[in-house]
Amino acid sequence: MADTRVPRGSHVPPHVPGDEPGTVALDAHAVHAVHRAAFLRHLVEMVVAMWVGMVVGGLLWAPILGAMGMTPTEARLRYPEIYLLVMGFNMTVPMVAWMRHRGHGWRACFEMTAAMVLPGILILAAYWLGVSDGPACGLYCGLMIPAMAVAMLFRRDEYGL
Repeated sequence: MADTRVPRGSHVPPHVPGDEPGTVALDAHAVHAVHRAAFLRHLVEMVVAMWVGMVVGGLLWAPILGAMGMTPTEARLRYPEIYLLVMGFNMTVPMVAWMRHRGHGWRACFEMTAAMVLPGILILAAYWLGVSDGPACGLYCGLMIPAMAVAMLFRRDEYGL
């Protein structure tokens, strides 16, 4: 029998066996579509929260860098380690706040944070080993989203797939 549970936060009521008033029977395709939509919605919400964090963090970070006589671009190129740490922090805090708002537990928040941090560590290792010498921020953001999707796939029950 197909799993007819509907993920947290979805707008389709789950199937309840029997003929109770107000119940809706869903076929397997409808349930799968609801699960996919919940999974994608969560991923998009996390990316939006991260973008908000980048913008707000950038607005707070720019005056500090200006007082040090640097632009954000100069800081990114001269101090990639610090820049990635600050950027990761700026993106992680609102993402975790949003996950908590949506009812996710601390374990899920920690796992998603780890998925965000791991690509940064790998990029910095490549930078330190001389494998890469370009700006790391774009690559970091480009790897972070797939890493988050993989983390979500490992915990399908948490994210609705």
